Amino acid sequence: QVQLVESGGGLVQPGGSLRLSCAASGSILSFDTMAWYRQAPGKQRELVAAVTNDFTNYADFVKGRFTISRGGTRNTAWLQMNSLKPEDTAVYYCNGIARQSGSYWGQGTQVTVSS
Repeated sequence: QVQLVESGGGLVQPGGSLRLSCAASGSILSFDTMAWYRQAPGKQRELVAAVTNDFTNYADFVKGRFTISRGGTRNTAWLQMNSLKPEDTAVYYCNGIARQSGSYWGQGTQVTVSS
């Protein structure tokens, strides 16, 4: 059984930075795709960034501010968040896809951007 665990969330001022981390454990030790999603209060979960086979994709609202990366073992991921805005406030979730077994989610980490 595969599980993902996020960490690194917290309270920051507008313009500040945070780095989120995601670590996998279980029988699957590598993912083909890893991604970060977020869900703000009263909103649907939305894709923030994804990385697969050394390609990355970003939502328009984070381009130039956030950077996704993953470790060489492809079972860890990070989201470097710079120039944070109040509208970035959300619970951030890590997602991993292993082609032959499916999609897996973490439980989320809270990011709050407030002055």
